[in-house]
Amino acid sequence: MPTRRAIHIVDSHCHLDFPDFEGELDQVIARAHAAGVQRMVTICTRMDKEPAVRALAEAHPSLFYAAGVHPMRAHEEPLITVDQMVALTQHPKFVGIGETGLDYHYTVETKAVQQQSLRLHITAAQETGLPLIIHARGADDDMAAILTEMFRDRPYSCVMHCFSSGEALARAALELGFYLSMSGIAAFPRSDDLRRIFAAAPVDRILLETDSPYLAPPPHRGRRNEPAYTSYTASVGAGLFDMSEADFAAQTTANFDRLFPRARLSDQPA
Repeated sequence: MPTRRAIHIVDSHCHLDFPDFEGELDQVIARAHAAGVQRMVTICTRMDKEPAVRALAEAHPSLFYAAGVHPMRAHEEPLITVDQMVALTQHPKFVGIGETGLDYHYTVETKAVQQQSLRLHITAAQETGLPLIIHARGADDDMAAILTEMFRDRPYSCVMHCFSSGEALARAALELGFYLSMSGIAAFPRSDDLRRIFAAAPVDRILLETDSPYLAPPPHRGRRNEPAYTSYTASVGAGLFDMSEADFAAQTTANFDRLFPRARLSDQPA
């Protein structure tokens, strides 16, 4: 019998510092490895949590981290400075700037400070060369305008995390050379429009993520999500691009390595 190809998947966006995983993180990581998820990027969404998120990445070889101020938190404390963000990037396991972005679905009343915060994060990405990690909800027009304006001033790399926005924002992001990240939402039964957006994108611009503990794909929908479940989303993505799961996993892993060069396995100390 032919040997089944080993699948190497990356969960490019999860939140392993959240209380949902307290006391169980070793088991969660072990289940991820067993499912073929060999690397994970755990995301810090507020600066007072950065030391704890950094400690997780330091303690686990397969974890990397990124940090920023979530748009829904941007109004809760003084704006982080570009210099403060640049200083964080000196850590060898720090791989990206964010998540940052705009969320008008829940916090439209703070959109002015969200836009200020977003611009500061973009500047940090421009100065460091590290990829920007974007959260966008209910703000497609402003998001496309700000990303495009600042890119034309000085290019930077970016991933639209947990992409679930409209076709126009997807097109704007792809035209800038950015990446779209596919979460469990793409596996939801009513996500036909979103699946069409992904299927129309170049396969070399697709990443995979869980955004765990949120958005578990079927058959775990409604329960806590975790990095191991990236494999379910990978299966859906493979079908969209008419690829085998192993080939799609390999492609999205290569995409991740291109966007997040600090997290390449070959770059890690033995």
